[in-house]
Amino acid sequence: MDRFFEMTARGTTPRTEILAGIATYLTMVYIVVVNPSIMAAAGIDPGAAFVATCLAAAIGSALMGLLANFPIALAPGMGLNAYFAFAVVGGMGISWQVALGAVFLSGFLFFLVSVLKIREWLVNGIPLSLKLGIAAGIGFFLGLIGLRGMGVVVANPATLVGLGPLSATSTLIACAGFLLIAGLAARNVPGAIVLGIIGTAAIGLPFGLTEFKGIVSAPPSLAPTFLQMDIAGAIGVGLVGIVFTFFLVDLLDNTGTLIATTHRSGLMNKDGTVPRLGRALMADSGGAMMGAALGTSTTVSYIESAAGIQAGGRTGLTALTVAGLFLLTLFLAPLATSIPGFATAPALVFVACLMAKGLQDLAWDDTTEYLPAILTALAMPFTFSIATGIGLGFITYALVKTLAGRAGEVHGAVWLLAALSAIKFAVM
Repeated sequence: MDRFFEMTARGTTPRTEILAGIATYLTMVYIVVVNPSIMAAAGIDPGAAFVATCLAAAIGSALMGLLANFPIALAPGMGLNAYFAFAVVGGMGISWQVALGAVFLSGFLFFLVSVLKIREWLVNGIPLSLKLGIAAGIGFFLGLIGLRGMGVVVANPATLVGLGPLSATSTLIACAGFLLIAGLAARNVPGAIVLGIIGTAAIGLPFGLTEFKGIVSAPPSLAPTFLQMDIAGAIGVGLVGIVFTFFLVDLLDNTGTLIATTHRSGLMNKDGTVPRLGRALMADSGGAMMGAALGTSTTVSYIESAAGIQAGGRTGLTALTVAGLFLLTLFLAPLATSIPGFATAPALVFVACLMAKGLQDLAWDDTTEYLPAILTALAMPFTFSIATGIGLGFITYALVKTLAGRAGEVHGAVWLLAALSAIKFAVM
């Protein structure tokens, strides 16, 4: 085991790796509660979605640990799950089976790009400002959904959106839940999000808003979602734009997470490159395809892995520990399905705030950089479409740079993506 995981070479021990895995798990286990509730909005059986979430996280994390030997865990990605449920299924009227087919195709495309070495051209070609704008925009999109789930934001025929009835009991409890998560996070309490979710749900018990179903039981059936993805349907209805959006966000999200975590753990090469990047991205793409087959949205590397790295995790044994813990979580389905929507919504808003932090790194003294990034971020929630925000961002970046007399700064990848986005908008 020491030779396989290179523990001595990386200055770590099995005990340290296992404790690091526990730390990572505690920071991301909230996904087993939040993701099923989002998948349920798409019409997917919540019990099956719970099992799919646990298995996708376990398989993805195991692949990362065994193939790349990185202390990075995977699970269905926040933001992409909301895009899946609310924009693709809810907004476009596409069945969840076809949407899962699109997720599988995006994972397969991600795999091909990783194998064919095209990823460097794409990743290096997209400017940092647009990467930051996309991440923040997904956060804003998630925040809008969370605020709506809390009852803070409601539809308004005069102003599009408005303030909801704050006197509603569920809304007041949800607001208290958000403050609870924020307070725990500010005190650096491990598992702040999941503790906040459980605490919020518990407050709803005496008001009859939370139905306690127990803690431990055999896992629910996966049959309602297992291999229900409709790949032929995804190809037949022409979901090229949706597949591309899943692919692009997955690529950018995973690459950014790998760069950040390997740098923090000291595993990055001196020239700034990531060792075994190809293996890591293949683990990511494999996890995405497996997740679609199981019945959940795109699986991605989790930035919460930084918690385990902070605790000393340096090898794939950390990721394998996370995988094992998610398998154990399969038996906590009653507790997970007891959590009502008003208790998970505050977590969405909190995650949205975390995702917006990257905007501080924009080049605020350069209009051609920050303006397209901000437009990208704003367009996602206001058009209720991650794909639209990404497309407008690439088009604006290319045109603003050109109008500023700096067209030479626009990489070929950006021109390609801008042209494809313009064609898509023209034929909509």
